[in-house]
Amino acid sequence: KVEDDFGVVTLTTDQEGLVGARIYMDVVSVGATINCILAAVKAKGKTIIENAAREPEIIDVVNLLNKMGAKIRGAGTSVIRVEGVEHLHGCTHTIIPDRIEAGTYITAAVAAGQGVRVNNVIFEHIEGFIAKIEEMGAQLEIGEDSIYVHPSPNLRMVSVKTQPYPGFATDLQQPLTPLLAIAAGNGTIIDTIYPARVKHIPELNRMGADIKVEGAMIRVNGPAQLSGAQVKASDLRAGACLVIAGLVADGVTEITGVDHILRGYSNIVGKLRDLGADIEMIEVSEMQEA
Repeated sequence: KVEDDFGVVTLTTDQEGLVGARIYMDVVSVGATINCILAAVKAKGKTIIENAAREPEIIDVVNLLNKMGAKIRGAGTSVIRVEGVEHLHGCTHTIIPDRIEAGTYITAAVAAGQGVRVNNVIFEHIEGFIAKIEEMGAQLEIGEDSIYVHPSPNLRMVSVKTQPYPGFATDLQQPLTPLLAIAAGNGTIIDTIYPARVKHIPELNRMGADIKVEGAMIRVNGPAQLSGAQVKASDLRAGACLVIAGLVADGVTEITGVDHILRGYSNIVGKLRDLGADIEMIEVSEMQEA
């Protein structure tokens, strides 16, 4: 039983608890798929999840749960079958590398780097992204668990359409946008997952980009010469986008709303400074930031 009381959601069951069911996901969603799996693991009977997300994170969560005693099959496919168990036990598990973090640093290296190696990368998890980066003219060396980014001065514009995995990830749409802004030519971005993910566009235009939002399409005209400005990160990936834009812009860029960035990028300032970036974190009062 689910109750929504002005945004406060309460979930309750009767004395028998949850029971297995057939679930069809109307929209492919990583978070929804994982939550259905978690609910089904200890539910009585069998659960079938159809149109499930296929992202690597789904497989990783299922591998963890199976180590703990769960009975789950089909992770990585569109149909996941869960047979409920009574108990789970502890285990040791190594979480897979963050493919979005890897893609973000690769984008930053292409935009501003003079030869950067990004370690702890599973290439197969970001093949769609790498294909687009190489289409732009980036020179990459794919290692066993790393990617070396050579200096890539002459970037070509490409068009991007986000898709559920294994397509181009929606979470890399915003970090890629400043790279498109400085590339030669005209291109478009269509985000089929989150079409309203456009709050970074006015901030990039404030820095000198020529980008227009036309309905569900983002139109990018390049190459732009970005200049430093005061901008605000509205969310995690928009923040990453503005950091990359700041790295290539002339002058000083001030980004507020950095709490969004820190939520998804551990020690981003330290990592970029180690690569030679002139970047620092400055404490400001709430009134100044507002």
